[in-house]
Amino acid sequence: MISYLEGIVKLKGPSYLIIMTSGGVGYKIHTPVDLITHANLNKPLSIFTYTHVRDDALDLYGFTDPENLAFFELFLTVSGIGPKLALSIFSIGKLTKIKEAIIKGDISFFTAVPRLGKKNAQKLIIELRPKLGSLSDLDLSEDSGETKGIIDALHTFGFSTVEAREAIKSIATSEGSTSDKIRQALKYLGKK
Repeated sequence: MISYLEGIVKLKGPSYLIIMTSGGVGYKIHTPVDLITHANLNKPLSIFTYTHVRDDALDLYGFTDPENLAFFELFLTVSGIGPKLALSIFSIGKLTKIKEAIIKGDISFFTAVPRLGKKNAQKLIIELRPKLGSLSDLDLSEDSGETKGIIDALHTFGFSTVEAREAIKSIATSEGSTSDKIRQALKYLGKK
């Protein structure tokens, strides 16, 4: 599969670039609109690509940043989200805004994407929110010192932030020391 290309921008289309490599081969790469806007004709460009293979086509999707490409591939793990729809999501905001919308559960942010309805937006948020725990730390500023301590302790046992918060809610009314609450949280998580 083609994962990376370097070449000269030969053509800028409405949703793609044609990059000519040093070997004289031109590749059509579907890219976010902002990349097309910032690319200069007859200037060099390096691009990380995803190769999408179907029965009737072989398409390339590209980003200048490998983190954007990784997130694009994460979108493809959600059923109902294909590469063209995943690429469209990048047209409504930068990666930081997209992550923020997933973490906050902002459905209206994603329904601004053409052909991405409310149900698929909800599915995308539900499926990707737990995966974001490993990609970026959630804001814990609202947590008290004790809550943050419990979450940190549960992280050391391999539990995600989402699981830790769920366990804390289950013991919210209990009293006792922080270590007692950690034991109760572990007991709760062990039953799941």
